[in-house]
Amino acid sequence: MNSTPSVFVKNLISLAAAPYKPVGWYTWFFAKGKLGGDPVFVHLLAAGLLAGRSRILDIGCGQGLLTSWLLAAKASAARGQWPAAWLPAPSASHVRGVELMAHDVQRAERALSSAVRGGHAVFLQADMCRTEFDQTDAVVILDVLHYVPVAAQDDVLQRVRRSLAPGGVLLLRVGDAAAGLPFAISNWVDHVVTTLRGHRLGTLHCRTIAEWTAVLQKLGFTVEAKAMSQGTPFANVLLVARLPIAA
Repeated sequence: MNSTPSVFVKNLISLAAAPYKPVGWYTWFFAKGKLGGDPVFVHLLAAGLLAGRSRILDIGCGQGLLTSWLLAAKASAARGQWPAAWLPAPSASHVRGVELMAHDVQRAERALSSAVRGGHAVFLQADMCRTEFDQTDAVVILDVLHYVPVAAQDDVLQRVRRSLAPGGVLLLRVGDAAAGLPFAISNWVDHVVTTLRGHRLGTLHCRTIAEWTAVLQKLGFTVEAKAMSQGTPFANVLLVARLPIAA
């Protein structure tokens, strides 16, 4: 049975947020708000960006929302519930999340404990700048790299490149430093939200899309840029960076 996208998305948000309700009201409301208000989650599914990717690495995973979203999508597709206009659903066998904040890792592990016990997910409390990444088929980094200096960004991307299998994909969302007022609004909201979540936010290290693209191309990726701020006042762009299947 195929679903219309609007009905399907509403149901999927509820399904993916549900595991967070026993963890706490704030955690649940945050999950519902983020999954429902951030256009990147629907786009990842509708565009089939993670279809056919068995091993997925989520850097800066927070409380594991991407993992819950992918698990919910996979379960829905297995029941025959998938919009006919969308590309194939993700079917990852394992998602590995890396997150600096210990309390976010604890929330992820509690909410998605069944997936962790079943070997379908694991959440590692670690600094992305100091940990090696396992071999993987896809890497997702959403709104994270600008927290560290440019040299550290480049090092993370180099290690991501080494971790990816031939034909692998990196989904990197960044703010466009050339976007003027929307970029300034993005940074202001970033400061507010990060403070409310109990984190201390220092200097942000941002680049233009042209600069991000050049860095990725030097690493051997082909890059496609897609505006990813629909319904928001921000300057977010999703860079879909693909490696060739063969060297």
